[in-house]
Amino acid sequence: MANKSKSNRLQEIFDNMEYGPALEEKKILDAWLADHNGKFGHFINNEFVIDDNGKFVDSIDPATGLVLAQTCQGTEEDVDAAVKAAAAAYESWSKLSGHARARHLYSFARHVQKHSRLLAVLESCDNGKSIREARDCDVPLVVRHLYYHAGWAQLLDTELHNWKSIGVVGAIVPWNFPLMLLSWKLCPALAAGNTVVLKPATNTRLSALLLAQIAAEAGLPAGVFNVVTGGGQLGSQLASHALVDKVAFTGSTEVGQLLRRLTAGTGKKLSLELGGKSPVIIFDSADIDSAVEGVVDAIWFNQGQVCSAGSRLLVQESVYEEVLKKLKKRMQQLRVGNSLDKTVDMAAVVSEQQRQSIEDCVNGAREEGAQVFQVDAPTGCFYPPTLITDVSPASACVVNEIFGPVLVAMSFRTAKEAIGLANNSIYGLAASVFSERLTLALETAKHLQAGAVWINGHNIFDAAAGFGGYRQSGFGRDGGKEGLYEYIKPKWQPQLRFSKPDLDLKTFGSQYSADRPSLKPRADAGLATVLASDSSSLPRVDRTYKLYYGGGQKRPDANYSRVLRDPSGLAFALVAEANRKDVRNAVEAAAKAQPGWGKRSGFNRSQILFYLAENLEQRRNEFVDHLSALTGESESSAEAEVTASIERLFIWASYCDKHGGTVQETTLYGTVVRLNEPVGVIAIACPDTAPLLAFISLVGAAVARGNAVVVVPSEKFPSPAMAFHQILETSDVPGGVVNILTGDRDHLCKYLAEHHDVQSVWYFGSLAGSCFVEHASADNVKRTWVDYGQGRDWQDAQQGAGEEFLYHSTQVKNIWLSMGDIYAN
Repeated sequence: MANKSKSNRLQEIFDNMEYGPALEEKKILDAWLADHNGKFGHFINNEFVIDDNGKFVDSIDPATGLVLAQTCQGTEEDVDAAVKAAAAAYESWSKLSGHARARHLYSFARHVQKHSRLLAVLESCDNGKSIREARDCDVPLVVRHLYYHAGWAQLLDTELHNWKSIGVVGAIVPWNFPLMLLSWKLCPALAAGNTVVLKPATNTRLSALLLAQIAAEAGLPAGVFNVVTGGGQLGSQLASHALVDKVAFTGSTEVGQLLRRLTAGTGKKLSLELGGKSPVIIFDSADIDSAVEGVVDAIWFNQGQVCSAGSRLLVQESVYEEVLKKLKKRMQQLRVGNSLDKTVDMAAVVSEQQRQSIEDCVNGAREEGAQVFQVDAPTGCFYPPTLITDVSPASACVVNEIFGPVLVAMSFRTAKEAIGLANNSIYGLAASVFSERLTLALETAKHLQAGAVWINGHNIFDAAAGFGGYRQSGFGRDGGKEGLYEYIKPKWQPQLRFSKPDLDLKTFGSQYSADRPSLKPRADAGLATVLASDSSSLPRVDRTYKLYYGGGQKRPDANYSRVLRDPSGLAFALVAEANRKDVRNAVEAAAKAQPGWGKRSGFNRSQILFYLAENLEQRRNEFVDHLSALTGESESSAEAEVTASIERLFIWASYCDKHGGTVQETTLYGTVVRLNEPVGVIAIACPDTAPLLAFISLVGAAVARGNAVVVVPSEKFPSPAMAFHQILETSDVPGGVVNILTGDRDHLCKYLAEHHDVQSVWYFGSLAGSCFVEHASADNVKRTWVDYGQGRDWQDAQQGAGEEFLYHSTQVKNIWLSMGDIYAN
């Protein structure tokens, strides 16, 4: 009977082909936890610092509900101690040679490899993710980033010789990839010569502490890498600390907006990798079976708790039903279970609170009339793979980030409709395209507003390709050369640390004013040329400076004017006083013109910028006289400014077709193409110094890379920029690409910074104005470039036309093209 029973069981196994459990051993993890008596403090100066009288919270394994250990709830004093340790270490770490830092990172990578299994088991238990994902994805990527950035530490002084480290970096990471995302901040920061204070997520603290211990074992100097644990408030305290020079954050869009406002006006550099609602587009030309597997990787990887999760499925109408049928069948084969079981496809979500949040979103979809398809999942912190259909583009489950294993599906007819649906989101983090027609896939990828686009794949990452978003998915990149720029600054730039200005953000810039008539005009008012002797008895023909937008001169909405005065106080000219309605009109013109301008070839744009330089050269004497009469500078100084302006146009014309991108050398068997795409509509507020040169330096850089601009020229000396509009009109610049508004800098920048169709603001004015622009930019997470009232030498090659101009003029998109038709990976 026993043999027969055994035989039946074997037959059942062969019939079902079900996996048996294969649990990962965790005794080494238990031993590490026991080494610390299950109680952890902060890691500062290569030591665990613990206050037995402090407050502690439990770190819970979501899959089992068991307590792993206790970690301390940090205080402001703890943050201060960690930051001061990092600041002290920076003095020596930043002075090490690149080779010395490369050796440190190399040793760090080696030691992580030696402890890789322990890290993987801890990550699975602390976060709830499957051991397979932690072992085969997360930890190898940590190692890859360490090796990759060891290389950049070695090469930094030669490849980026005009840049230097920033200082102390405050890094704040979320709970979905505690270890991997930590390395994305830590590695480039250390390679560039910065020191780091890390605040891990509230729910997942342990792997950061273990990694810090491994770093110390590898010989990383004390204070270079510090970890403080605590709740959300601790992150704000870290970000606002006076000695923190850079804040690197990955997390929700809402918290990213909070950090943008918190750091506004302080001089801190900020990078944000935020939420997403990434589309997966399947054309009828796709390999449907492969596409279905791609969807599995897109949405059910890490239980859908991925900022780049492919949570919006867009399928061409002719294959929509076929895809859904195959997808549902595949969903029924997904195994959901214990995080340490090596046979499961999905494990636990991070907490019961997160599970309930996902459940609420799905129930909301049901209430809206959507159809919900789910498979079985264990009880506890597990949520089943879910497919939602019968939705519209406005459905809450389509619009909002759910951050769980929930996929919403819609159909489309044409490629243009697919692109429209995909871009119909406030987010722009990632996307994927499935098609065997490479031309179709590439053209679609080109027009998707996302920082990463995978072709015939999804959720593929590597240290050599930057990851980050467009729109409200944030700005800045993690990984690649493009990611290094988040942790360095121009060598000429001094340390930027400011006390937050005390200003009323509600009323700042809201007052509109204008001038009254002047009784003391210059004889040559408005022009720097002298009238011919035979017409000296005739009055001068008045020169009117209007606003310039949409390719033509426009009267200001309010019909008020500003009087420009020369150094002696005489009225030189009257210029228009623009208001918020003029801002509205100019932004509309820019938004309309930018897509077409961005699609033009770099060669075409370069020809137009060269033509601008040619026409400015033809009117050189006029602009020299104009600058000298208006500003009071000597004729030789004005001559030098005009000469430098012409040279700047040549520089930016030259970069029109020489900064398009590169091929990234990743571990993918395939090709990864980095595109330096336009930012979109850029608002520019020019300084009062070098009124022509600063105007051309800023506008030229932006339009060279395919952006459209709304520019506020020098508030004190705007007439040279207004005179330049005639050169724009005669140099084939399309209407709406360059739009010029004169008036009060802060009044106009208030409405530009608050405008949701402006993607970036460059502000060169006061510290208070810089603070306001950064604060207001949080509403739609627009990029900013401000000078905090510090000014710069616009004649200097680096300060007036350095690489940072190109950095601010572009945003990086990486397109991943997988291969495998001929050779296996």
